[in-house]
Amino acid sequence: MDVVLLFPGQGSQKPGMGKDLYDAHEAARTAFGEVDQALGENLSGLCFLGPAETLTLTHNAQPALLAHSVAAWAIVRDEVRPHVRAAAGHSLGEFTAHAVAGTFSVADAARIVRRRGELMHEAGVTQPGIMAAILGDLAEPIDVICARASSDPEGGIVVPANYNSPGQIVISGEVSGVEKAMELCKSAGAKRAMKLHVSGAFHSPLMAPARDGLRESLAQATMHRAGVPVYTNVSTEPVCEPATARALLVEQLTAPVRWIELVQRLAKDFANALYVEMGPGSVLVGLVKKIAPNVKTMTCGTAADVEQLLAAVA
Repeated sequence: MDVVLLFPGQGSQKPGMGKDLYDAHEAARTAFGEVDQALGENLSGLCFLGPAETLTLTHNAQPALLAHSVAAWAIVRDEVRPHVRAAAGHSLGEFTAHAVAGTFSVADAARIVRRRGELMHEAGVTQPGIMAAILGDLAEPIDVICARASSDPEGGIVVPANYNSPGQIVISGEVSGVEKAMELCKSAGAKRAMKLHVSGAFHSPLMAPARDGLRESLAQATMHRAGVPVYTNVSTEPVCEPATARALLVEQLTAPVRWIELVQRLAKDFANALYVEMGPGSVLVGLVKKIAPNVKTMTCGTAADVEQLLAAVA
């Protein structure tokens, strides 16, 4: 059976994440310990116990999600790796995908995503912005709506940030621009337009101040050719070469997450594969079912999920 690995992005974190994996499997304890050691702190304790408001901070949520995902992967790696044909992740999850694919070590990945979270928060302080989810079908393309809002005297910079699934798009930018675009989206038929609880305008030009710091952090890591292709948010193309991966991970800060196209590409290339979301929750599985309803999906974030996945590939 072919397997495609999927790794969630920020927003899937919650207190208690990964605790049953840690309790049940030595491989998970080793993985969480590796992240703790790389960061020089007890991040695993924050994952297991919270509090939620501290775990949700960008610089904590990003390495926490990576830790949970690599812990789940560590448990099933020996049995599942021969079946894996590709990997992908949503925003932050693309870094986890590269860690699992061997582009860089888990320790380097933990340090990189911690720094990424810090840089994104700092950019949000320097250039304040917000994000909003737009739900429902629109009478005109979202990029046209964002362009209108950006050029409106009462608006400001706003761009599509996440093309998550049909009927679910996230926009990002200056407060005035996002609020204007939300009004225009409602007029264009959106069922809902709601602001998200994030610390900045991710995947927008307002994240530009974070690029140099992320580029420097990636340059400090030893990078290798990926063992399996990682399909990227920016281009939706499969990537194995370290230099290409590094450039796209930096570009991702200010570019939209093209998740719909990415999943469509994967579903075309691996129509009969099992798509496994590694980490907390089932957000990506839900999106995949909307984009490519015929593919098989499974989650792997709990001890029970682990047993089901191992049985599926046996």
